[in-house]
Amino acid sequence: MVIAIKLLGYGSINFLISIIMTTISTLYGDLSGVEFRTLYSNGKMDGCLVTQPNTLTTPYGSFVPQYEAEDMGRRSVKPVYFYKDGSLKSIALQSQTILATPVGDIPAELVTFHQNGNIKRVFPLDGKLSGFWSWKNEFALADALTINSPLGTLNAKMIGLQFYESGALKSITLWPGQTLAVKTPVGEVTIRKGLAFYESGAIRSFEPLKKIDIKTPIGTITSYDNEPNGIHGDINSVQLTEDGAIEALCTVDNAVQVSVDEKQDKLFQPGIKNNVCGDERKVSVPMKIRFDKRRVMFNDNQKFSFDLETCLFEVKKMEAIAMKPLFSCSD
Repeated sequence: MVIAIKLLGYGSINFLISIIMTTISTLYGDLSGVEFRTLYSNGKMDGCLVTQPNTLTTPYGSFVPQYEAEDMGRRSVKPVYFYKDGSLKSIALQSQTILATPVGDIPAELVTFHQNGNIKRVFPLDGKLSGFWSWKNEFALADALTINSPLGTLNAKMIGLQFYESGALKSITLWPGQTLAVKTPVGEVTIRKGLAFYESGAIRSFEPLKKIDIKTPIGTITSYDNEPNGIHGDINSVQLTEDGAIEALCTVDNAVQVSVDEKQDKLFQPGIKNNVCGDERKVSVPMKIRFDKRRVMFNDNQKFSFDLETCLFEVKKMEAIAMKPLFSCSD
């Protein structure tokens, strides 16, 4: 049975949406048991669900798209997506499959691709977090991965890896509690959460596990983000230029006094807020400092951008008036 709805008038593009149960052809082989599909205006398929086993043959091996959720830990059946030219965009796999990547063989449950066919992201697990399935349940299923990175061999439990269109490693995202000891332009650092690279292989950003002192154009600053972005490791608090110079960092330990002229001083410092578990526990809000050519900017606000040559900067030590954040009120 086919139910087709043609929608016109959305700009100059025509859309055709079909709800079907049939077999369709792709660049990678036929898909049977298709539950729905969306067609681009050129007739090429955008995405579809499948309800029975299929095999797609790709340059990276044979993949079986997810057609059922085997247990409460897996997400509901996810569509296979394609680019407008018919090339594969993303695929959730029925079972974990070994994928040959530029950094080594990686087990995968979800893979996305660049339009040129190269791998974009790899997720070893693709679980569904809920009241019955927590990240700790998912973490228990994760195996440590060994990859060949621009820094050499790295081994840890990783949530995902991202690649450039060229195939070069772009970033890795670590599971909570996982760390790596890596050599960086600011010294050997134990990192958490994430590590990102330039396409050349130089370190683009990292997240320190502990506070580290970093020399900057305005003095030595103790760098640490007590509440880092935990979604992915693509962007981290310590950011470097491709030649290894400091580009940005976060601090909860230092204030910076800026003298614009003899009569005007400005003080920039980390903030304070209540912890999520109650007003009695105060925690710091990190201050971000960015160095852009010959300027220094605070908290990514152009209003607070100052010239390195015409202004004076004094780095001051903050008194410890806040505590480490609690993310569980039972801690």
